[in-house]
Amino acid sequence: MLFAKAKTDFLEYLEIEQNRSQRTIANYDHYLTRLLDFAGDIEIHEIDAELIRKWRLWLNRLGTNTSDELGKTTQNYHLIAVRSFLKFCAKRDITAMTADKIELARTQRKQVTFLNEDELARIFERPDITTLAGLRDRAILELLFSSGLRVSELVGLDKDHINLKRREFMVRGKGQKDRPIFISAEAANWIQKYLDMRDDNTRPLFLRYSGTKKVDLSGNYHRLTARSVQRLVGRYALMAGITKHVSPHTMRHSFATDLLMNGADLRSVQAMLGHSNIATTQIYTHVTDPHLKSIHERFHGKAAQ
Repeated sequence: MLFAKAKTDFLEYLEIEQNRSQRTIANYDHYLTRLLDFAGDIEIHEIDAELIRKWRLWLNRLGTNTSDELGKTTQNYHLIAVRSFLKFCAKRDITAMTADKIELARTQRKQVTFLNEDELARIFERPDITTLAGLRDRAILELLFSSGLRVSELVGLDKDHINLKRREFMVRGKGQKDRPIFISAEAANWIQKYLDMRDDNTRPLFLRYSGTKKVDLSGNYHRLTARSVQRLVGRYALMAGITKHVSPHTMRHSFATDLLMNGADLRSVQAMLGHSNIATTQIYTHVTDPHLKSIHERFHGKAAQ
């Protein structure tokens, strides 16, 4: 079978049988199209170790609009897509290289960036809460820190998704997996203030109030985008005098770090973050275990005393 035809079948398989999100399908399409651009519409059995080796060199030297090269993590995303594609071919009895022959590149683990209590207080104070947009922004900042939501999950919320009295709701995250979200009384209070000030009947929880395309043909405000949330978080961080890069994901890191520093166990934090693998959650342990120093001081070198 030719590569292009098999790629189409694979993407349809992701949509229909795997129920993957449209964003995931688009990403896989993008990564596999890069291999198609490099190799041409070849037979599946021609995708071998040597072709993958040459493609990896090509990817390593491929620039983007913002960088002279693709990062190692992004290159690995390409390889993960190909491995999934090859596993699909094996299921369909299409002669193909085995997926386990493709090894991912080693990457450096990114250092976790989070905000301390003082930094959080400063960033929360920056929005102008006398305006509707400012109230919205304060509610967003409070909700991000209180819930650990991904930015894509936050902007997808509708007003009827969130129960402000019980301060809990369900969200569908990566891999179409549902998980419970719990929020603080403070976050619920600011969301309620924002909703009370609104005068509209639109469904989205957070609306866009600026730009030329802020309303639709019916005059309703559009849903706020993930990119807009990224910009507003970064802007308020600068206004608060925080020099390090701050994003919605920084707020998610801060949520996890706060839980662990106050005694939450790793498995519980894993569940609240929606991580499928505990290893992903373990990135926080080297900065969050408050007991290690005291244990070291209590027990190290006692025999010599």
